[in-house]
Amino acid sequence: MKKGFTLIELLVVIAIIALLSTLAVVALSSARLKSRDAKRLSDMKQLSTALELYFNDQGSYPVVASLVLGGASSGCLGAGGFAAAGGCTNPVYMAQVPANPTPGGAAYTYEGTASTFGISFELEGAAGGFGLGPHSATQNGLQ
Repeated sequence: MKKGFTLIELLVVIAIIALLSTLAVVALSSARLKSRDAKRLSDMKQLSTALELYFNDQGSYPVVASLVLGGASSGCLGAGGFAAAGGCTNPVYMAQVPANPTPGGAAYTYEGTASTFGISFELEGAAGGFGLGPHSATQNGLQ
């Protein structure tokens, strides 16, 4: 009697492994998407808190027509408003302003007047009670 596996048995095992690998990749992709959206919401809450602290100390929000956050000119938030990383004046409200966690994704954009601010961001899926698509953080909270 010969011992070993038949070709059919080997093909069945390979098919099962391929199916399990595919399921794992799909689940991992979904988890990454949810993770990035959770980070976006966390970033918005932290930025809003830093801007409120700024407002309490300075009497107004940073006045900027349109600024991409986390870029070269908005690496930190200090007493003088947004500045290049390491260029903030004391007190520093946020040492490193976050950027979108997806390279090439929609940037966080800040617009502010003395009495209001708005930060636009986009979610890739539903997270934290918010749906897919564009949202904003303002002095009134996340919308």
